Amino acid sequence: MLIPVLLFLVGLVLLIKGGDWFVDGATGIAERFHLPDLLIGATVVSIGTTLPEVMVSATSAVSGHSEIAYGNAIGSIICNTSLIAAITIAVRPGKVSRKTLTFPICFFFIAALFYAGIAYTTGSFTRWSGILLLLLFALYMVLTVRQMTSAESENEPSRRNLNASDNSSAFSGKDDQTEKKEADHSSIAKEILLLIVGAALIAIGANLLVDNGTLIAEALGVPESVIALTFVALGTSLPELVTAITSLIKGHSALSLGNIIGANLFNLVLVCGISITLNPFDIPVSSTLFGYNASLVLDLPVMLAVMLILTIPALLREKLSRIQGVLLLVIYASYCVIQFAM
Repeated sequence: MLIPVLLFLVGLVLLIKGGDWFVDGATGIAERFHLPDLLIGATVVSIGTTLPEVMVSATSAVSGHSEIAYGNAIGSIICNTSLIAAITIAVRPGKVSRKTLTFPICFFFIAALFYAGIAYTTGSFTRWSGILLLLLFALYMVLTVRQMTSAESENEPSRRNLNASDNSSAFSGKDDQTEKKEADHSSIAKEILLLIVGAALIAIGANLLVDNGTLIAEALGVPESVIALTFVALGTSLPELVTAITSLIKGHSALSLGNIIGANLFNLVLVCGISITLNPFDIPVSSTLFGYNASLVLDLPVMLAVMLILTIPALLREKLSRIQGVLLLVIYASYCVIQFAM
């Protein structure tokens, strides 16, 4: 039992460190192609922080552990919202931008209603439903890229004038240019290495997490879905937790809200889309509540409820309140107690 627990923790560490290196490498390469900063943040970094969930769910789906694939995505959304975002709001509530958040929030609930509709009407996710989720992800990315590129192009003239004035006053000799080229080549090589090593660590960590999480669940007699909805979900949500803590330290607590909403959306359309497309599965029935599938009675309603509690007041009042954070933390604690009590 000790070895699976240690390997499970090693898998978590590899996932987190691999995701960190992958994002650093991808961001550095993207910047060298002069992509807008906002575009990089909305695409490369956002996808990078959800890579642990992608790899864990995809690995689980392919290896036949559909309960982990399903529970990890839903559990990560619940954890992101009612634990990570809740801590940030409870410690330091702040103002938010309705204009910035409206689009991702609306897109999340569109995807959530589509996902829940399939779960409640058929109880089975076919390959076509996975493909449709991936198409929703592609549509969101295209619209986001267009939005960010448009906003960036409006600021381009002033940036060009600033660069022109800098260049007119700068002079560098042949040696300086040579040193700069050598430094650039060295940096590119480092960024590519970070990208490759980061992806490899994520893949290895995902395998360790899934395999040993399954062994721990079997040894404890706990259903795989419970392990996935709690421990695995919390582990793969650590990048979002790091972002939230960093935002708190720097005094920008409201910034983490956008990251949480984006990560939750990607969990639905990207993580679920990939795992379902690779290996379609039925809604797991590991336990019942009031005579019904606990996932339909508890997991999906809690996912929707915590997102509503987080986002609706933010959109209506353009600020977050401490009571929201406290309420979400109470819901998360209650949810975990119920999971292990069933």
